[in-house]
Amino acid sequence: MNIDLLKRLCETPGIPGREERVRDLILAEAEGLFDDIESDAMGNLICRRSPRGAGGGRSKKKTTKRTPARRGAEPTKVMLACHMDEIGFYVKHVDERGFIRLDPAGGFDTRNLFSRRVLVCTKKAGDIVGVMNPGGRPVHIASPEDRKKVPEIKEFMVDIGLPGAKVKRSVQIGDYVVMHEPFEEIGDKVVSKALDNRVACWLGLESVRKLESSGTGHRCEVICVFTVQEEVGLRGAFTASRRVRPDIGIGLDVTLACDTPGVPTEESVTTQGDGAVLHIKDSSFIADHTLIDELEAVAKKNRVKVQRSILAAGGQDGAAMQLANDGACRAVGVTVGTRYIHTVTEMIEKKDLAAARDLLAAYLGQVR
Repeated sequence: MNIDLLKRLCETPGIPGREERVRDLILAEAEGLFDDIESDAMGNLICRRSPRGAGGGRSKKKTTKRTPARRGAEPTKVMLACHMDEIGFYVKHVDERGFIRLDPAGGFDTRNLFSRRVLVCTKKAGDIVGVMNPGGRPVHIASPEDRKKVPEIKEFMVDIGLPGAKVKRSVQIGDYVVMHEPFEEIGDKVVSKALDNRVACWLGLESVRKLESSGTGHRCEVICVFTVQEEVGLRGAFTASRRVRPDIGIGLDVTLACDTPGVPTEESVTTQGDGAVLHIKDSSFIADHTLIDELEAVAKKNRVKVQRSILAAGGQDGAAMQLANDGACRAVGVTVGTRYIHTVTEMIEKKDLAAARDLLAAYLGQVR
């Protein structure tokens, strides 16, 4: 497994609206895997791979069987949506003492924000390491009531260790902030910030790479779209889906694995080690049940472990694709169960990641 690629993806900063550094990394990795690559005005990276005959060459004759809702003899368009953004913050104010105030881009549980090292990504001075803490009294002088309080995001600030005048010369409103934590392999798992959703970026690249190396070819047109601004409302996927107009949409993402103490089994969503996840439903969409069946059949044929999931809340790019193409797009989610989502200790099982890659490559190879 190309764990080094996942590490580089996770450690590259990119919040909603500022995904350009992640996009540049993906662009370099995508070389040779796709026939056409373009970036739209929002920043989505749209990578198209034409049908291939056995051995890897482009198909000269398109003999794809189509449903009546699709057009003529064109190949089936399968869109993989892989959002590039991670949750983070925009700088909204720098006070006279140099403390940086933040505006969130994505959803946070503030209990996970205490005493964090962060990276302030600036246009003027490059990346600056800082620390994030809430305002208020430290533990030695805090009252019992102070200690019980969970601060709001507006109470947090970033300290980069410089006087106010120097901070104001280096940091401006609109610069952005991400968590600054290393990617680690721990036992059978990997731990990092931004596995949500650099896992999907990895899957988009590595599933196509595996499809390429298999030499079996594929009849469908594969369109990997590395989308922007998912964490603030699936925005990039909506625009890209209307441009691509896919027949089949697969939203690649992480999902909850609450297989940890303190969570009832019926609320665990997925179990790590039980394979790739077929995402049936969340608050943004309901997957096409025929696609769930097709993916399960492919998994069984190729001996890939899979499990099913329903998420009580949340959404993913599959919803945007389902609404594209005038109702002609069937959509589903393929995800990887992740512990401690939206923290700097997001954790996945390496075998589950490999299962998702293998499932996608096998499915793309058999779409007609």
